[in-house]
Amino acid sequence: MSSAAGLRVVVTGATGNVGTSVVRALAEEPEVGSVLGVTRRIPDWSPPKTEWSAVDVASDRFDLVREFAGADAVIHLAWAFQPTHDPATTWRSNVLGSMRVFDAVARAEVPTLVHASSVGAYSPGPKDRAVDESWPTHGWPDAAYCREKAYLERALDIVERDRPGLRVVRMRPAFLFKRESASEQRRIFGGRHLPGQLARPDLLPFLPDVPGLRMQVLHTDDAARAYRLAVLSGQARGPYNLAAEPTVDVELLGEMFGGRRVRLPRAAARSAVAAAWGLRLLPASPHLFDAVLRLPLMDCTRARVDLGWRPTRTATQVVEEFLLGMRQGAGENTAPLHGSAVG
Repeated sequence: MSSAAGLRVVVTGATGNVGTSVVRALAEEPEVGSVLGVTRRIPDWSPPKTEWSAVDVASDRFDLVREFAGADAVIHLAWAFQPTHDPATTWRSNVLGSMRVFDAVARAEVPTLVHASSVGAYSPGPKDRAVDESWPTHGWPDAAYCREKAYLERALDIVERDRPGLRVVRMRPAFLFKRESASEQRRIFGGRHLPGQLARPDLLPFLPDVPGLRMQVLHTDDAARAYRLAVLSGQARGPYNLAAEPTVDVELLGEMFGGRRVRLPRAAARSAVAAAWGLRLLPASPHLFDAVLRLPLMDCTRARVDLGWRPTRTATQVVEEFLLGMRQGAGENTAPLHGSAVG
């Protein structure tokens, strides 16, 4: 447990988009004495005060209780977005793997669990006003990502009921981007063979205006600051919405790109996504597209009041940085984030 040497924090999924930012934020924090990054593949990247453990949290071949022993907090970020054509595989990795983490946290008597939930856990909601953390978290049942995030919200309800001494924090961030994640997210959502160089304003003469296509984004480093604050506070518990302003919609993108808006019916846009996904040309499923059209906008007052958290970058800056990263083939020296322009 914590001592004069500082807090010991374990981070699962430590080499991904969120994990690299969280590990870096913790390594720079004076109150943190050591960080254990739990990841399937050990990276060449070596931040200060950080050690690595090669573990697949979804496999019973690994003893998670031993990995978590002596920790002051476990931050659970491990998540697999693919394969979208095989939801049983992502269910085993994301849901069953997370439940193994929750069980090991309790058995190792770790006092704090910070779980990466998501805006995707929320039930369909308004696009013209923001909702707080009391909005229902039943997800969009047709999308595996939302279904899995919502299921884990119910699993954590049981954990909190049975372990009242365990401090559980649920982060519900908007879609997270940074320059170093651009290549990974291009591969996850656009496909391995989509050229990142296409993310240029002059190559987008028009922008599809799909009704309901409004979403919130956040820089991954700003999300990492919220995770760090949640660990350090000692009092924070429950859910926290995390998002930057302004809302990203076709009007904002039109201002950024200078492209002409072209109205596109939902059904036409959905059919195009479904066809590309069915032909395995597009990894992002039409079910996730359906969910994005229905996700509510989030109010982040609770994070500001309880954690003293505010994003340092606007949503416009986040999108600009991400698109620049796509064009440059940006990445980081970890297996999930390695950079490439295409191929």
